[in-house]
Amino acid sequence: MSGVTDRVWGALTSMIKLEDKVSRQAEALKTQQSKIEDLTARVIRLEAQLELLTSAAAITRLKGD
Repeated sequence: MSGVTDRVWGALTSMIKLEDKVSRQAEALKTQQSKIEDLTARVIRLEAQLELLTSAAAITRLKGD
């Protein structure tokens, strides 16, 4: 009887540890997703600035000719 109890207890302990690992991974994934979204927003802003600067340079070249 003790062997069965030990195995059940071991299985429950393993399940609790696994659940904890899954929870930590989910939290890490949320953090990474947030970082990715922040970087995406930064890239969009940089692209917009680059387009504005490129357009301004083209206009300056046209006025200079």
